[in-house]
Amino acid sequence: MATTKSSTAAKPKTAAKSTTATKKTPAKKDAAKDLNDLFEDSLKDIYWAEKALVKALPKMMKNATNEKLKTAIDKHLAETENHVTRLEECFKALGKKAQAKKCDAMQGLLDEGNSIIEETEPGTVRDAGIIAAAQKVEHYEIATYGTLAAYAKILQESDVLKILLKTLEEEKKCDELLSSLADINLNSKAVKAK
Repeated sequence: MATTKSSTAAKPKTAAKSTTATKKTPAKKDAAKDLNDLFEDSLKDIYWAEKALVKALPKMMKNATNEKLKTAIDKHLAETENHVTRLEECFKALGKKAQAKKCDAMQGLLDEGNSIIEETEPGTVRDAGIIAAAQKVEHYEIATYGTLAAYAKILQESDVLKILLKTLEEEKKCDELLSSLADINLNSKAVKAK
């Protein structure tokens, strides 16, 4: 009988915890009310992210030592500047003013990239770290542009969809190039740097 009492006593605590864990977060006053709102908010977010990346890429390039990596970063800087312009075209196609909203995810990725630079010795180890940081950024952008393209398709924003898909393709190619640079020689040279 004591066993039964202790097992029933434990159940209410579990139920109380699950109720607390599933409590809904109230929405802010300016929260997105439909997919159009979410789409526009997401565009503002990636617009901020791309503009921040334009400022961050020169530092990455300056701290890289491998010439192929420097060239890849420089090329992507030019593409990123074009991505900013394309996002402005997206806003225009939607009849909206281009507006940036701080992207906490990109800020975190850029902060991590700066930490990697500070926590690695110049040379192949730092180059490997820069590639890792850059690929995290690329993966975030790939996920974001893929999601935005899906929203544009559902919302039947065909002009915006074309623009977003063009940028998505460039982000994927940049990620592939970074993987290639890491695989071909940088990661193995970083091992030997000891």
